[in-house]
Amino acid sequence: MRFDHELDLISETVISDSLKNQRTVESRKTVLCSVKSIGRNEFYSAYATGLKPEIIFFLHYFEYNGERKVVFAGTKYRVIRTFTSDFKLVELTCERERNG
Repeated sequence: MRFDHELDLISETVISDSLKNQRTVESRKTVLCSVKSIGRNEFYSAYATGLKPEIIFFLHYFEYNGERKVVFAGTKYRVIRTFTSDFKLVELTCERERNG
């Protein structure tokens, strides 16, 4: 498996100011990944439950810290499923983030 694509992992932190107003701050970490398309069966099974998986990213297990949003090639995705079988790689199944 070749890790020849860049993927930005987005972590979100809620911070409060002196008046107790809360806001979410995003921070990004760029990692290398491998990319795979969603299979037909997986797509239709997920679509039947309201999910719209579009792409799968594979990255090193130690680089992933539970981020729920990623950016790939300028497009923002939401992680809808994670999977690991050997604690070397983690598989992120993602759907395009919808605006509004």
